Amino acid sequence: MNLALRGVSPKKFGHSRALQRRAHQAIPGGCHTYAKGDDQYPELCPGFISRGKGCHVWDVDGNEFIEYNMGGRAVVLGHAFEPVLDAVRKELENGCNFSRPAAIEVECAEELLSMISSAEMVKFCKDGSTATSGAVRIARAATGRDMIAFCKDHPFFSINDWFIGSTAMNAGIPRAVRELSLGFRYNDIESVRELFRQYPGQIAGVVLEPAKYGDPENGFLHQVRDVCHENGAVFILDEMITGFRWHNGGAQEYYNVIPDLCCFGKGLANGFAVSALAGKRELMELGGLHHDTERVFLLSTTHGAETHGLAAAIATMRFYKSNPVVKHLWDIGQKLRLAAEDVIRGHGLQDHIPIIGKPCCLVFGTLDQNRRGSQAFRSLFLQETIRRGVLMPALVVSYSHSDTDIEKTVAAIDGAARVYKKALDEGVERFLVGRPSKVVFRRYNHRD
Repeated sequence: MNLALRGVSPKKFGHSRALQRRAHQAIPGGCHTYAKGDDQYPELCPGFISRGKGCHVWDVDGNEFIEYNMGGRAVVLGHAFEPVLDAVRKELENGCNFSRPAAIEVECAEELLSMISSAEMVKFCKDGSTATSGAVRIARAATGRDMIAFCKDHPFFSINDWFIGSTAMNAGIPRAVRELSLGFRYNDIESVRELFRQYPGQIAGVVLEPAKYGDPENGFLHQVRDVCHENGAVFILDEMITGFRWHNGGAQEYYNVIPDLCCFGKGLANGFAVSALAGKRELMELGGLHHDTERVFLLSTTHGAETHGLAAAIATMRFYKSNPVVKHLWDIGQKLRLAAEDVIRGHGLQDHIPIIGKPCCLVFGTLDQNRRGSQAFRSLFLQETIRRGVLMPALVVSYSHSDTDIEKTVAAIDGAARVYKKALDEGVERFLVGRPSKVVFRRYNHRD
């Protein structure tokens, strides 16, 4: 028996394993989101989730877990959250897609614009990549320029060529396209200014998240905005993660900065497929019918305004307005952070398992004996928390996480940390079952 598993009831994943074999025959990568792939998790883990309620999920083998990360941060209220489901069920009775717009499109647009004070118009779509790429297109159209600057400290902006071309997985993307995207560093305003000096009159827009793990320093967001406007570029905030976690009005409200364009998605409809590109009327109207300039094909998606998705978004936003959702995320996240850090410190692992980020959006690191990031130790930590009933690729909480869930999670972290400590002393290979996980953005599958 592997040393890591002593004293812990084993979980069986037989149905998951059979389904994984079938999945890889039918689906490239075995799933539809790279972050959910088998290579992102240890071998001893649930392969498929069958249902969820609140912050608990059950896999196809019947194992129950307290879940964090919540569908890649998309499920803010909780799985199968009744006020949202009630709105979706009601709307589905009327059909979901027609030859002309549905009235609910106007209702949803007005609801979002009432929450995001900087936004004057909005266009809905189904995923974050479509929204951010729409922002890039409109910035290029508005400025007549080709280049886009993005923050290279933020890991993901889009599946589209303008961003993926900058990653290690850029196969299939023309070099000419790759050369149009430029990277700068967060909280380094000089790196932004340097790009504008190197490419005068060529940068259409600047894209970044308002924050990732740390806050903007020295008015960084305001400085980026000013540099954009001084150089005739469009200032774009990607609020896929920060939106409806930092503040009901987005991180732009939290940091008191007004973007030209902004993108929302993950927290917008509690897991239903709704994203949004919003912003100033003068830019957004370029994709509309009431102007005499050259037309811009902004966003046009067959399923972009499915009525049940918009019903979910409206119900979710109204719940945010009438309930202390953001406050709960911050409060329960802080309880989790403090308690987890306490048990990690008790094992002397504070320099090996750091917890970072805002309480509403926590992540953790896994460092080896030399205090370098380690996929093997990440896999071990996930393996041991999974074995103890917690599925936590990150520590991102939801409105459904309770004090009891936090207590059980901290107990699982305590047990996993005990194994982690032994692995530092005796070697991770003695405790990890199977191969370690890998980073998503790598050029080859089987090379480091």
